[in-house]
Amino acid sequence: MESLARRVLERPPSCGPVRVVAVDGPAGSGKTTFAGALAAALGCQVVHSDDFPVHWDDGPETWFAALDEQVLRPLGQGRPGAFRRYDWVRAAYAGRIVVPVAPTLIIEGVGTARASAAHLLAFTVWVEADEDVRLRRVLTRDGAHLEPSWRTWFAKEEAWFAADGTRARADEIVTT
Repeated sequence: MESLARRVLERPPSCGPVRVVAVDGPAGSGKTTFAGALAAALGCQVVHSDDFPVHWDDGPETWFAALDEQVLRPLGQGRPGAFRRYDWVRAAYAGRIVVPVAPTLIIEGVGTARASAAHLLAFTVWVEADEDVRLRRVLTRDGAHLEPSWRTWFAKEEAWFAADGTRARADEIVTT
């Protein structure tokens, strides 16, 4: 992880004074775990797509506007960003998260490395795993009763990634 952190730090800032790193890939691939390890190596904060509400039927394209408006635009202007984290268990917004102007920020989740945001990203990591592994992981984490919803989501994110060409633009590809 240290050599990857050095590669990231060689990149210039991409969003105002901040070097933004996107960790993207399909659900259950290990993005959150990977982003946490990279953040520890970089000494930086992680903002997760799961901090923003997304309905199962909407797909990965819907949540990013809130991240852009509340975090990326302010950072691009050299100001701290902030947002209210969504609590999925309570189905309500929870505490306010401040995102300070810092040398590096990781954004993690499905759709973070989207083509429309490429100009804001200093480095992108694509994390992948076999579909059966991913499904097992999300069902273990969230419960078997959500299998129909997860299968719908998998199809939506597959179509999203195919249309966006996300994996092809990655600076680093990690298989878990």
